[in-house]
Amino acid sequence: MTGRPAAIMMDGGPILSDTGREAADILTVSDDTTSTQTRQRSLADIVYEQVLAEIVDGVFAENSRLPAEGALAERFGVSRPVVREALARLRDDGLIVSRQGSGSYVTARPARAVRALAPLSSISDMQRCFEFRVGVEGDAAYQAALRRSDADIAQLRTAFAALDDVVRRNALGVTEDYDFHLAVCLATHNRFYVGMLEFLRENMVMGINLTRNLSLRRSSERLKLIQSEHAAVVDAIVAGDAEAARLAMRAHIENAKRRVFEGVDEDMGA
Repeated sequence: MTGRPAAIMMDGGPILSDTGREAADILTVSDDTTSTQTRQRSLADIVYEQVLAEIVDGVFAENSRLPAEGALAERFGVSRPVVREALARLRDDGLIVSRQGSGSYVTARPARAVRALAPLSSISDMQRCFEFRVGVEGDAAYQAALRRSDADIAQLRTAFAALDDVVRRNALGVTEDYDFHLAVCLATHNRFYVGMLEFLRENMVMGINLTRNLSLRRSSERLKLIQSEHAAVVDAIVAGDAEAARLAMRAHIENAKRRVFEGVDEDMGA
């Protein structure tokens, strides 16, 4: 015996044998969404993915009560703090709510299309990326409104026009969406905002692809709604209203995060 934890079981069995170190242990696995790259997934990531999958598949229906923390810990072979962290993420994502003395209840069931459009192993990273972007891109929009030049405004309007064309064609527009956000960062004249967006490109593109695909599956009006959020950012930056630009960008990214987990829609066949 080497004393190592047991192998991961992804079929609903224990994730890891109980060594008393679950919260600290990190598992390095290959992720299909990052080509040949690897990323590190914590036990909380894996519990999050397992519970999310069962919510998406309807195993835990909307308004149903999740098993208690202790039962989930025993089922997955992890400690309660690991389960607690996973449930906290699900709460942050608006999928469950905790009622004192009663437990955790499912408040929304994402459309099954989420499974088809992105591996569930990528969803946790995607949502945390949205959280990070709210603050950073909100600040970038603030600085852009203060520092933008005429050339920056022209570039921002060009990027916005490209997205307008996407909406008219009822197309996906992942590249155009990313380029719009990049144009905002370029208008800050701060290379660190630009570098941040380039560093996040892979995760951003994954999130943009998912949210825009889900929107296309609902109705063309959904892409128009997203475009109206972009318009609010442009208008505030052009007007030099830094605080309005920050609020518009923050609202846009928070809405994008929420759109990942919007509930079942008959139009989507879920």
